Amino acid sequence: MLRDTRAVIFDLDDTIYPLERFVLSGFDAVASHLERLFQVPREPARHVLRSAFDGGHRGSELQVCLRHFGLPEALAPSLVQVIRGHQPSLELPASAAHALSAMASTWRVGIVTNGPVDIQSRKVAALGLSDFVDEIVFADGERAKPAAAPFLEVTRRLRVPVRRSIFVGNDPVCDVYGAWRLGMKTIHVAGQPAASALMADATVHSIVEVPDIAERLVA
Repeated sequence: MLRDTRAVIFDLDDTIYPLERFVLSGFDAVASHLERLFQVPREPARHVLRSAFDGGHRGSELQVCLRHFGLPEALAPSLVQVIRGHQPSLELPASAAHALSAMASTWRVGIVTNGPVDIQSRKVAALGLSDFVDEIVFADGERAKPAAAPFLEVTRRLRVPVRRSIFVGNDPVCDVYGAWRLGMKTIHVAGQPAASALMADATVHSIVEVPDIAERLVA
């Protein structure tokens, strides 16, 4: 069966879904936390966090929010933990659902994602990805992409040779370089107006393009 002879493997964050959706979900959890512990109104807190995110303060949204409501910035690390520990509210984009569904019958399908297992596994559950893929490898620390270990582990689990596997990801180093140096075909999900990763066999601006291109790369 063709499906058993080839694999397509996806990165998760900013490949299958936009990572900012997890961040915004985390801000909602922070707003609820501030309301519960400090009587800060939830909706105004949510508005301040999202405005800081959209208004040039990415990376310091929590500090902006704490200053706005007169709370000590020393609380920021505890709010980071709220984001990391919350149950995210995420929806699988239609483009990703289409691409994954289109490939399920003729490809073995996997995911390799960097990051703490507890956080990444909650994202996977929220997106309902277990219904679309055969194997998921969580990679963290020294075993994170671009290290060889997670790429080799997913192909082992999928029982497909590296040379018959395609890796799809947005990061030119962690995804494209990491897979390329092991002999995988690679598809760079660049988005606009990012440039193509030099080593990529193909570049797409939407994951919906992957099924057709994958067919040409691994016939």
